[in-house]
Amino acid sequence: MNILLLTNGVPYPPDSGPRVKTYQLIRYLAERHRVTLVSLAYDQAEGEQAAALVPFCAAVYTVLLEPSLRRTLRAIIGAIFGRTPYTVGRHASRALHDLLARLVAEAAAAGEPFDLVHADQIVMAPYAEPLPLPRLLDAHNAVWTIRARQARQRGWPIRWAYRFEASRLWRYESHICDTFEAITTVTEEDREALLATGAAHDLTVIPIGIDGEALAPVGRAPAPRAVLSLATPSWPPNAEGIAWFTREVYPLVRRAVPNSHFFICGAQPTPELRALADGDPAIEVTGVVNPRPYLEQAAVMIAPLRSRGGMRVMLSEALASGVPVVATSLACADLDLTAGEHVLVADTPSAFADAVALLLRDPDLGERIAAAARHHALERYDWHAVYPAVDHVYDRITARRASHPAESPEPSLATL
Repeated sequence: MNILLLTNGVPYPPDSGPRVKTYQLIRYLAERHRVTLVSLAYDQAEGEQAAALVPFCAAVYTVLLEPSLRRTLRAIIGAIFGRTPYTVGRHASRALHDLLARLVAEAAAAGEPFDLVHADQIVMAPYAEPLPLPRLLDAHNAVWTIRARQARQRGWPIRWAYRFEASRLWRYESHICDTFEAITTVTEEDREALLATGAAHDLTVIPIGIDGEALAPVGRAPAPRAVLSLATPSWPPNAEGIAWFTREVYPLVRRAVPNSHFFICGAQPTPELRALADGDPAIEVTGVVNPRPYLEQAAVMIAPLRSRGGMRVMLSEALASGVPVVATSLACADLDLTAGEHVLVADTPSAFADAVALLLRDPDLGERIAAAARHHALERYDWHAVYPAVDHVYDRITARRASHPAESPEPSLATL
């Protein structure tokens, strides 16, 4: 098939959950289809990263969308007085609409029309919706649930703003689910949250695929003493869980294993995480790093997720890397793991600390758990095993459009 793939940001390098997901998807599609990639880029450097994706694609285009006060104000006004959520409206680009219209027309004129448009994440839906093509939205998450959760965690008046945005997203995601031929999510939880908006459409769960070949087992130190977090610390559910571990769990670990060290790795850690680590020599907030040296020193990786929102790609990659993991039951809920065999599971501060201390003290136990987890992760979540499901969705939506050739996109809730 001739696929038009739209992405929110350039999916390279694969250093966060959404980028890992989309990068591995592109690799899969490139082996079977002709892919034209069109990405929003949020600075010049990101746009330049798109060159790494050229070997996989028939063509790669980027549209620069730098921060703009005017666009931000328009998005706020549109959310308050219109029907487009701020989350979506702040990514508005007339240049991208114009580019897509031109590419679709040129492909048709050349006798190589696109078979479908694949919009990656909710903010790309308005760009796919007007196109005269079968449409798939790769939603990743039910975004309205993320804003609703943030509302519960904030005080007034910020809580009101998040509640308002959650209601706008709830309505918008319901609309999208009814106007796109198919929707995919990364977890059953997200699928159910989209169904809760009233949509009764083609919603399919396709988990995030990982690269088992690239994630070779690390050669860990003989007596590792590091506790490691690799979850993107700017993502609100991750930041909340890491802060909980730092405040309530790690002091108990230190009491049991005084010579341990805790590394918080990843881009844009929140001010709260930096403040929690400030002045404590046993806790280091590293920022963006090459993770391999830290994995080699890690006795345990933590996944202390305490609120929902997407599949934990960091966790599946850690399992494939051969590092033992301690996770909350929520963190591993979507990964079909067996507690005690593939991962240690704990939900209270004392139980979580006991599990971490156990792996710090017993590296042989860690090796056994890590080996079983790697085998499981490669069997279930390698991208070669995961992404054939995308082809099934493609076949359904193109067949559906072919059987209703007069079908055309319904009007958007708003023109961006």
